[in-house]
Amino acid sequence: MTDRPPLPPFTHETALQKVQAAEDAWNTQDPEKVSLAYSEDSVWRNRGTSVAGRADIVELLTAKWQRELDYALRKELWAFSDQRIAVRFQYECRDENGQWWCSYGNELWEFDEQGLMTRREASINDVQIAPEERRIFGPRPDSDCGKPLPVR
Repeated sequence: MTDRPPLPPFTHETALQKVQAAEDAWNTQDPEKVSLAYSEDSVWRNRGTSVAGRADIVELLTAKWQRELDYALRKELWAFSDQRIAVRFQYECRDENGQWWCSYGNELWEFDEQGLMTRREASINDVQIAPEERRIFGPRPDSDCGKPLPVR
């Protein structure tokens, strides 16, 4: 099994690194790449859907990014313990009809000793926005890493 640093137990610094690494990976919109951060048997609850295992994660993310066009995400560390991290997130995307959305919520993450996520629970809310209300444009510039994005 391959380690996925930073490894638990987390410190404030390593939890911040883990959150930024997740944001960076998700902003690639590459389901295969993103799935490598999760254990082979990782369990997810995403909105009203539950999946288990990398193959299901890849399938869920592939469908997600086929629907959610021009996706751009920001994650923020909320809290952490030895093997768990809680994040607040916001992302913007548009649908096939051109309607822009801001989706926001919280995620709870649990990791194994190798630093792979074994459990992800996400609670997500969606709000329609006008194009001029957008605030997230592409991956976060290095100069903005660690800076919070205020909730609307």
